[in-house]
Amino acid sequence: MFIEELSLKNYRNYEELEAQFENKVNVILGENAQGKTNVMESIYVLAMAKSHRTSKDKDLIRWDQDYAKIEGRVKKNHGSLPIHLVISKKGKKAKVNHIEQQKLSQYIGNMNVVMFAPEDLHLVKGNPQVRRRFIDMEIGQVSAVYLHEMSQYQKILQQRNHYLKLLQTRKQNDQAILEILTEQFIGIAVRIIKKRFEFLQLLQNWAMPIHKGISRGLETLKIEYKPSVEVSEDQDLSKMIKVFEDKFLKVKNREIERGVSQFGPHRDDLLFFVNGRDVQTFGSQGQQRTTALSVKLAEIELIHSEIGEYPILLLDDVLSELDNYRQSHLLNTIQGKVQTFVTTTSVDGIDHQTLKEASTYKVEAGVMKRVQ
Repeated sequence: MFIEELSLKNYRNYEELEAQFENKVNVILGENAQGKTNVMESIYVLAMAKSHRTSKDKDLIRWDQDYAKIEGRVKKNHGSLPIHLVISKKGKKAKVNHIEQQKLSQYIGNMNVVMFAPEDLHLVKGNPQVRRRFIDMEIGQVSAVYLHEMSQYQKILQQRNHYLKLLQTRKQNDQAILEILTEQFIGIAVRIIKKRFEFLQLLQNWAMPIHKGISRGLETLKIEYKPSVEVSEDQDLSKMIKVFEDKFLKVKNREIERGVSQFGPHRDDLLFFVNGRDVQTFGSQGQQRTTALSVKLAEIELIHSEIGEYPILLLDDVLSELDNYRQSHLLNTIQGKVQTFVTTTSVDGIDHQTLKEASTYKVEAGVMKRVQ
C-alpha cells in the first residue's frame, strides 16, 4: 500500500497542505522547527488516530484553531481508499471511504505504517512503558479485536484502581466488589497476554534472520516476553486464569495497602538477548541499534505476512543516527518494496541509489514544496 494524497488543515504549524506522493522513497528536507516532522507525524496520526510524539490531542491543533483535519488517499491492492480524521476539543471523528466509523478500533488498520524515529533506538534501553506501547501499537494495526480488548482493559484497570484506592482510604470495605472487578480484569488480561505471546513469536521469526544479516552472521537475536505474572506461552487460557487468580490472592493485601493494581499486562516487559546476553544491560550501543533496526524491519515483514500488503515506512530523522553500514542495510531492504518517507536536514554524506531516485520536498515555515 502507499499514500497517494495527503491534505492537512490547521495541523500543527500547517494552515493548509496539499501533497501528492509516489510509491517510492520521498525525502522531506528542512531545517529544524520548520515542520518536516509534522508532515511525518500527520501520516502516522492518519493511520493510528494518535501521535507517536504526544498523548495530548490538542497539541496537534494549530494555535488558536478549534480543530485539525487530516485526509489521505491510500492505494491498496483492491483500489484507492479515502480516509479522513478530524481532531477537535470534543474528540476525534474518523471516516473510511466517506463513512463515519463508530469506533476508532474499526478505523485503525485501514492504513498501516511503521515508524522509525530516534526515540525508537530507546526501544531496547528505554523504560518498559516504551516497549509495551510498541507491542500495543503494532498488534493493534493488524487486530481490531486486540485494540478493543486493550480499551476494555484500560477501563477495568481504572475502575479497579479506583476501588483499591477506596479500600485503602477505608471509604469502602466491601471486598466482594473488588473480586468481581478482578474477575473481569483477569478475563481480559489473559487474552491480551496470549495475543502478545503469539505476536512476539512471529516478530522473532522475522527479526532473527534480519539481525543475523546485519551482524554479518555473528549475532543471534532472541525476543522474550516478560509478564508480571508467572504465565507461559504454552498454557491455555484456563490455566493462565488460574495462575492469575493465585497471584491475586498473594498480592491482594498489598494492593489494598498501596491502592493500585500490582500485576497485569500494564506491568509487563519485553527483553532482547543477543548471543544469550541481555542487550539492555550488556549490549554495546551498536548492538542496541542493530536490535532496534532488526525489530523495525521485522515489523514491515510481519505486517506484510498478516495483511498481504507492505506498510508505509516513516523514517523520521533516523538515517543520521545510523552508521553507513546500517544505513545501507536499511535502504537496500526497502528499495523498490515499501513506500518510504525520510525526513532529514540534509542528504549529504548518504550515498545510496535509493535516495538518488527519490522524490524530494523542501519544508520551510509550514510550507512544503516539491523540488524534484
